[in-house]
Amino acid sequence: MKKRLTNLQGYIRKNGLDGGLITSRNNIYYLSGFDYEPHERFTGLFVFAEHDPVLVLPEMEVEMLLKAGWIYEYLSYSDSEDVWGKMKRHLGNKIGGGMGIEENYISFRYIKMIQSCLTDGELTNLDPKLSEMREIKDTDEVNSLRIAAKYADYAVQIAVDSLYEGVTELEVLGRVEYQLKKRGIREMSFTPMVLFGENASNPHGVTGENKLKAGDTVIFDLGVKYNGYSSDITRTVVYKEASEEMDRMYNTVLKANKAALKECKVGNNIRKIDEAARKVIEEAGYANYFPHRIGHGLGINVHEEPSLHSNNNELLKAGMVLTIEPGIYIPGLGGVRIEDDVLITEVEPYLLTGFTRDLQVINKDLGDI
Repeated sequence: MKKRLTNLQGYIRKNGLDGGLITSRNNIYYLSGFDYEPHERFTGLFVFAEHDPVLVLPEMEVEMLLKAGWIYEYLSYSDSEDVWGKMKRHLGNKIGGGMGIEENYISFRYIKMIQSCLTDGELTNLDPKLSEMREIKDTDEVNSLRIAAKYADYAVQIAVDSLYEGVTELEVLGRVEYQLKKRGIREMSFTPMVLFGENASNPHGVTGENKLKAGDTVIFDLGVKYNGYSSDITRTVVYKEASEEMDRMYNTVLKANKAALKECKVGNNIRKIDEAARKVIEEAGYANYFPHRIGHGLGINVHEEPSLHSNNNELLKAGMVLTIEPGIYIPGLGGVRIEDDVLITEVEPYLLTGFTRDLQVINKDLGDI
């Protein structure tokens, strides 16, 4: 954590700022190791050009902060105190000039409060720097992402094992979440999806009370949080019987997934990943049924930089962790998506997710569960 804080401090100093204020939960965790959902209460990490950082938080959370290993100053407040008045009194001499903020995550109310503390200088956006820092994962981050991916593999297996004719999407999802909690997983990395049949033709469908029937495609899109880091996997199976069209769709998506992975090389343009997958899908005649980018960065957030689309000319770097997730979705028929979590290395892409990508036709009935 100290190395990350020093990195950000150097950026603040280089850009002529007095300091920066971090207010988003995930960036505070990245820089401090302290993970806390503040709700309506203010929590903020001040990083200064010429002073040690100070973390401001509710008094009731101090014990959690210390357990997280915070070694610098903190400023706590009770519910009856004016936190901004207290900050002005304690930190006023440190935040008089220009300040950096997270443009994408800070509320207008907080912006006005910060401006009231400044004697001169303007607000600067820290998001590009923070995104740049978080794009490259260190060894500990990669280990957490690897374990999160293994739990995602386990979750897909639980989902597959829960299929029988007449079961609902929600019942399958409920069993997955229950089994994960039995394994100690407290939190999913996003709202998971279990989609049957026609519902699977929507890339971001809503899990509901649809009942499984023969011939349905089944999409599982889910991930877990482990040690603060996210996984994100999608697998598609078919129940009882796969039509010729569905078999063709699946093999096209699998081929697109493999083509994209071949472009995951250090120094390659990100756009080439999207282009490689899209070319496969277009040549198979499904160009109009692949409506989203090929993937995104993965870390503390389930969606991070870089964004893997055809207009991104950023170069791949070792230490990036990405998702590769081509899909085909045909209204009235169903959908197929195959998504993996991938670590970019100097040698070759390393798959963190390991659940089979071969087409599975599930023939279980209720008596087999």
